Amino acid sequence: MNLEGGNVLGVGVDLTEVQRIRSAHLRHGAAFLDKIFTPAELKLCLAKPDPYPSLAARFAAKEAASKAFSTGIGAELALTSVGVLNGPAGEPVVELDDKARALLAARGASHLLISLTHTDTLAQAFVVLVR
Repeated sequence: MNLEGGNVLGVGVDLTEVQRIRSAHLRHGAAFLDKIFTPAELKLCLAKPDPYPSLAARFAAKEAASKAFSTGIGAELALTSVGVLNGPAGEPVVELDDKARALLAARGASHLLISLTHTDTLAQAFVVLVR
């Protein structure tokens, strides 16, 4: 697909099973959460009666962002490089660390647009990298 001259520089989508995140947390404890999520994400999600759908949606967002950047998770982009918090109206807002901001600039993008959704069993995220 040729996106030259357009405003969309990349897209990514991911679907995550909520039980996968729950099981990993129960198996590995806080070390699992700290490896995947930012402190601000943990504060937001762990305050909920059932944090796992929100955690799974944020995990999906990290994977979707890595696809939009065309890097995957690894040397160029860490799982904690992308955080998803809530804006004033409860909308998802992306927070990037220095590594992700440098990658954003290198791709010629100004920001990421994101949409999250979840049920009790599945969480999905869609990310668009915008000029």
